[in-house]
Amino acid sequence: MLLTITTTHQPATDLGYLLAKHPDRCQTFAINYGEAHVFYPEATAERCTAALVLDIDPIGLVRGRQQFGRARGTLAQYVNDRPYVASSFLSVAIAQVLGSALRGACKDRPALASTPIPLIANLSVVPCRGGEAFLRRLFEPLGYEVTARRVPLDEAFPEWGDSPYHRVTLAKTTTVSDLLTHLYVLLPVLDNHKHYWVGRDELDKLLERGQGWLAEHPEREEIVSRYLKHQRSLTREAIERLLADDDIDPDAADEHNERAEQALERKLTLNDQRLGTIIAVLKQLGARRVIDLGCGEGKLLGHMLRDKDFAKIAGVDVSPRALEIAAARLKLERMPTRQRERIELFQGSLTYGDSRFSGYDAVCAIEVIEHIDPSRLQAFERVVFELARPGAVVITTPNVEYNVRFESLPEGKLRHRDHRFEWTRTQFEGWARRVANEHGYSVRFVPIGPMDDAVGAPTQMGVFAR
Repeated sequence: MLLTITTTHQPATDLGYLLAKHPDRCQTFAINYGEAHVFYPEATAERCTAALVLDIDPIGLVRGRQQFGRARGTLAQYVNDRPYVASSFLSVAIAQVLGSALRGACKDRPALASTPIPLIANLSVVPCRGGEAFLRRLFEPLGYEVTARRVPLDEAFPEWGDSPYHRVTLAKTTTVSDLLTHLYVLLPVLDNHKHYWVGRDELDKLLERGQGWLAEHPEREEIVSRYLKHQRSLTREAIERLLADDDIDPDAADEHNERAEQALERKLTLNDQRLGTIIAVLKQLGARRVIDLGCGEGKLLGHMLRDKDFAKIAGVDVSPRALEIAAARLKLERMPTRQRERIELFQGSLTYGDSRFSGYDAVCAIEVIEHIDPSRLQAFERVVFELARPGAVVITTPNVEYNVRFESLPEGKLRHRDHRFEWTRTQFEGWARRVANEHGYSVRFVPIGPMDDAVGAPTQMGVFAR
C-alpha cells in the first residue's frame, strides 16, 4: 500500500518538519502485522513528496487470530486484498508513524503546522464500496479536488476489464493535520471494514477526529455507521453527540439566510477554509489579543479558543440573539475559570465608536462589510482604522465574480439575502488600498477557496498591517 503527499509550498522541504521525518533518510517502523517505510522520492525547495509504504505480512494477519469474520483455515484468510489497499491498516499506520503530524504538532515549525499549504495526496489502490460517486461524496464536501481512475484487473490483458479499485488523487490547500485526519477517518469508511474490534473507544476517537467537520458533512450518518462497523447503539450515540451543539432554536430569518449561504458554499467547505486561513494569518501576524467584529454564532471564536496562542479573545455582534447562540455553542457557563477569562462577548455596532474595541493586536471582520449599507462604510472605516486602530485588521468578503460557478444560484442574485452588495476583486482591492493609504496601513490580498483562472477564488481577504 502506497500513500504519497506532495507540496509546492515554498520551501517545499518544510514538509519534512511537518511530518517529523527527515527528507534525507529512509526510515522503517515496526507496526502490527508488518512494517511501514517513510522516504522522499523528491525533495527540492520547489517540490517535495513524502511516501508512506505499508508492507503487510498476510500470514501474520491470520496466525493466532480469526480475521474478517471468516472461519479459520479458509483460503480467503490468506488470499485477499488486505496487503495492497488503503484500509484501516493504513489509518493505524498514519496514527503510529505520523502521529505528531496527525495531531497538528510541529516542534520546529509550530506556526507552519496550522498554516494551510497546497497538498496533493495520491493513493495507489483504494477500495470504494459504493463506487466513485461515494468516494466523491466523502471528499468533495471537504473541499478536495478528487481525481479517480479505475485500476485494471491486469494491464497486460485489457479485455479483462477494470477492477473495483481506484487510484485516487486528492488536492487541496489545507493543513497536513486536516489531510491526515480526513484520510484516517474516511479510508476505513470507503473500505466499509475495520481489521480490529470496534467499541466505545472508537466512538470517542471518531468524535475527536471529526471535530469541526463531521457534524456538518452531508454523508454524516453513513460515515458514522461504517466507521463504527454498523453497530446501531454506537452509531445512534455518536449521531446524538455530534448534534448536541445544534439543538438551539434558530432566530428565524437571520439564521435561515445564514444556513442558505452555507448550503450554497457547502461543496467547497468554504467556511472551514476561511476560518483555517484566518487563524493561520493571525498567528503569522503574532496577534495574541483579537476581537471579532460581527462574530455571529462564534465559529471563529471557537477556533481561537482551542489555540493557546490567543491570550485574549472578544466577540462583538449587534444581535443579542446571535451572542446567546455563541455563548451556548462555546459552552461559556461550563467553561473552566481560566479558559473563561480568555474570552468576552458583548453587544455593539460596527459603525459607532466604542472604546471596548481598542487595545487588541488584531481586529477581524469576517464576511461582515457586505452587510453594511454602502453609505455607512465610511463610519465602519473610522471605527476600525481610526478609533480602534489595532496593529492589524483582517477582512474577508465574497468575490461576486465567482457567483457564476454556483449552479444553484440564479444569475444576478447575491449569496445572502441580507447582503447590501458583493464586490469584484478590483472593487475590493481599490477600496482596501484607499483605506490603507488614508490610515497608515499596508495591505495584502489572500484568495480563499479553489482558484478559478477566469473568476478567481470565492472569498477574498485583505490583511492590513501597520
